[in-house]
Parts: sequence; C-alpha cells; structure tokens
Amino acid sequence: MARFIFITGGVVSSLGKGLASAALGSLLQARGFSVRLRKLDPYLNVDPGTMSPFEHGEVFVTDDGAETDLDLGHYERFTGVAARKTDSVSSGRIYSNVLEKERRGDYLGKTIQVIPHVTNEIKDFIAIGEDEVDFMLCEIGGTVGDIEGLPFFEAIRQFSQDKPRGQCVFMHLTLLPYIKASGELKTKPTQHSVKELRSIGLAPDILVCRSEGPIPEKEREKLALFCNVRPDAVIAAQDLKSIYEAPLAYHREGMDQAVLDAFQISPAPKPDLSRWEDVYDRIHHAEGEVKVAIVGKYTQLEDAYKSIAEALTHGGMANRVKVKAEWIDAEIFESEDPAPHLEGFHAILVPGGFGERGTEGKIKAAEFARTRKVPYLGICLGMQMAVIEAARNIGSMPDAGSEEFDHEAGKKRFTPVVYHLKEWVQGNHKVERKVDDDKGGTMRLGAYDAVLGEGSRVAEIYGSTAIEERHRHRYEVDIKYRDALEKQGMLFSGMSPDGRLPEIVEVKDHPWFIGVQFHPELKSKPFAPHPLFADFVRAARDNSRLV
Repeated sequence: MARFIFITGGVVSSLGKGLASAALGSLLQARGFSVRLRKLDPYLNVDPGTMSPFEHGEVFVTDDGAETDLDLGHYERFTGVAARKTDSVSSGRIYSNVLEKERRGDYLGKTIQVIPHVTNEIKDFIAIGEDEVDFMLCEIGGTVGDIEGLPFFEAIRQFSQDKPRGQCVFMHLTLLPYIKASGELKTKPTQHSVKELRSIGLAPDILVCRSEGPIPEKEREKLALFCNVRPDAVIAAQDLKSIYEAPLAYHREGMDQAVLDAFQISPAPKPDLSRWEDVYDRIHHAEGEVKVAIVGKYTQLEDAYKSIAEALTHGGMANRVKVKAEWIDAEIFESEDPAPHLEGFHAILVPGGFGERGTEGKIKAAEFARTRKVPYLGICLGMQMAVIEAARNIGSMPDAGSEEFDHEAGKKRFTPVVYHLKEWVQGNHKVERKVDDDKGGTMRLGAYDAVLGEGSRVAEIYGSTAIEERHRHRYEVDIKYRDALEKQGMLFSGMSPDGRLPEIVEVKDHPWFIGVQFHPELKSKPFAPHPLFADFVRAARDNSRLV
C-alpha cells in the first residue's frame, strides 16, 4: 500500500512545485523506494493538447498517448519512471467524466454536486495503482486560494481522512521574499499561505521555502512556530545554477529525511546519490562549449521547448561540453538572409510546431544547414521542412509544400510532399482520422515502433535497427516521393514497420543531417541522454573544432 505525499503551492505560482516533486521522487528512489508522480491541474481544459505553447508551455506526451503538463517531463527526467495517462488529470477531465456518468445514469437519478461526486472522482483518480509503488507523489497545480483548485484541496483532505493515520503527508511550497531596501527576509507571505491552507482543513507537515539564499536560524524557528511544523521540516529551496543540482541541494537541506520522519520510517535507508553526483560533476566540469541555434516559432517562451532544451543539456553531459542554446524566431528568415544569423553556430536544431507561421524560415534554416554542411537535427515539423526544402531545391519539385498550411495560404497548385494522415496502424488495430475531426487527442500520439535501415547513420547511433519513439502529429511525409529524393541523396533511413510512414531521413555526404518525425527529446534523461541528442552534440563539438 502506497504512502501519499501531496505537494501544494502558495503565495505565487511558478515557484517550482514540479521540480521539488521530481527531486523528492529521485531522493526516495536513492533510498531504495519505488515512486510514481502525478499532476492534478485545476484548469478546465480536458488536457493541454489544444493549448497554445505561449499559454502553457510544451505538451509532454506519454508512451500511451496522453497529452500532459510539462511537469511530467520533469518527473520522468528525474526518476526515469515512464509517465502514463493515469498520471495527469485536469478539472476538465474530472468534470467530463462526472457528466458522462450522469448521462449514462450511473448516479441513479441523484443530484450531482461538487461534494461528493466531483471530489469522489478526484479521489478515485489519486488511488489508481496505489498498490504498485511505495510512494505516490501528487502535485496540485496552481496556488492555495485559487477558486478552481478548491475541489482538489477538498478531495485530498477527504482522501487523507479515508486512509489510515500516518499514510498521507502534506508538503507546502511557498516564497520567502527578500526586501532589499530593509535587508530582511519576510516570512509573513508564507504564514498567510499556511493560514489559508489550514482554513480549508489542510495542515502542512513540511514547508519548502523558495529563497535567494539560506534561511537564517531565527526565521526558520519563526516559520516553524507560526506554521506549526518542526524546525527541521522547514526546507530552504535556494536558487540553483542548474535544475539538476536540486536532488543534492534538497538532500543537504534534509527534505528526504523530513519526509521519512513524517511517515515515522525508522531507521531510514541510507541514500545512494552517486547518480546525481556524476550528473553534478558533468555539469560543472565541462571541457568545452558548443553553440546551437534553435530556429522555432515559439521562441518567446522557453518552456514551449522545455524538453528540447533539457535534452541538449543531457547531450552536453554525455560529451562533457556545455551547450549554449540560442533561440531564433523562424519568421526573421522569411524576410532576411539566414546566413548572418546562423554563421558562428556549431549546429542547428529546428523543432516541431503547428500552422504556417515561420515555416518558410524553417525551410531556409534547413537549406543553410544542408548546403553549408552544418550539423542539423529536425524534429517533427523540422523534419518535414527539411524534406520540403530538399524537394524544392534538389528534387525538381519547386512547388513542394504541405497540406497543413499551403491550401490555407491560397496556393491552388502545390506538390503535397507532406499530407494529412488519415489512417495508421496502432498496435493491432487501424486508427482513422478526418481533417474536420475535433482537435483534441486526434493526432498520432504516443509510442510507435520504427525500423532503421541497415548501415544507416541512425542505426549506428541507436546501436539497433528496431526502436520505439513518441509521436505527436497529424501530418506525414508522403512515401511516394521517396525514390525522387533518395536519388538526390536524402535517404529515408527509418520507416514504420509496415513501410508506409517515413520516420527518419538523413542526408548522404553530410557531416550530420537527420530529421525525425517523432520527439526524441521526450525520452532523454540527465543520467541517460537520448542517443540522437548525444550524437548531435558530439557532431556540434567536432564542428566547433573546425570553425
């Protein structure tokens, strides 16, 4: 039977609840416990799949095809535990489930209310798989006091009462602002946050306080006294140079010990932190630096490409170099020559995206990388734009385009090198989609197998000809243009098992030019960098020695 840790936030949002949860999960693993992490989001969207990246950052996709919050990416990167559909839920999904049950008559004609029907649905979700792990960590999105979060707070209050005493622990993350003018670290915002939490029936066992520096003993004792927690359960969460310092930093502060004490687990197993000590060493003892240009369309918000940024960092760790990533708006290249912007970079990465905006700029970035022999990694749309560029410039198809946006741009005639995928095989059954289907959850989502060509660069990188990667897209490169492109040196080196869907392309006679239809960044971890990113950074390092 799992022990439950509920992580809540107060004062302001974006303090790092997801990072704290992920780091705590990794520390419990280091002590020999099994863990699973979950995110409960109060927003009314069924999932973040239809949200703009500017609104909510990237969408993290699980193996089983769930579109989830980016915090699940942190959970996976820190613990290595593959997330599932049952690890993320929103108010929208909860209410949708309740209303579907009401329509079916499952409630036998009763009046449907937030309590008990909505809260029961939340509790049922929390309890899924509770017999599978030692610890279940559940993060509640938003901050205490948010009106939309009240059903979740009430649900975890009820849940803790339903369980035997001592099976649930509450951890509350707050802000300790430093007032520079007076030279004081203020505890009052945290006191008010805990007061708000207690007013709805929840009392924190552990306080995690974000601050610029250490918490003086006087303020620590004050927090313990007024918030009714033990002094050694007041944990400082100081600003760090790298998020991957968090497990070691939280361990030094005693977070994992405070959690075990709250559960009265004694004696506590000793932690093995060698994995994180190695990660720390690779971050802080880099032997060089490479510059990578990320040419995208959501560059104003770095969280839109969070997993890509982290996967590049992991690739740097694998090669003991620091990766300096610079974000370049693809729209710039639609009116300007890309050369002045891209010269000096050791590699170019073009990530995914949706819609026409910035696509011509991505095509120009792919052309620059191909013709200038600069290492190039195209992901999802980045692969499609590389194929369109090759079709236009070396494949005798000057009007090559994509069904995703060229018909919207008013082009009456274009060669649809990229087309809308209407059916595909998932497992043992066929999936069918129409252009006018609902947007949410209708893409090719989750893990799919691919077969790599013998002797191809990607087969060498993976060390295998059979791989499985995560997808999130509804448009594909049309296989009927394969022969024309391969004659010009763009090889289709990875295919779906049935040979119908191109998964990977690579350019012959190029130092490193690979496009992938899937999202390899979603499976990269600091202690297990994704092979594509590790080799991409290696190619960038080699290129840096030539320029």
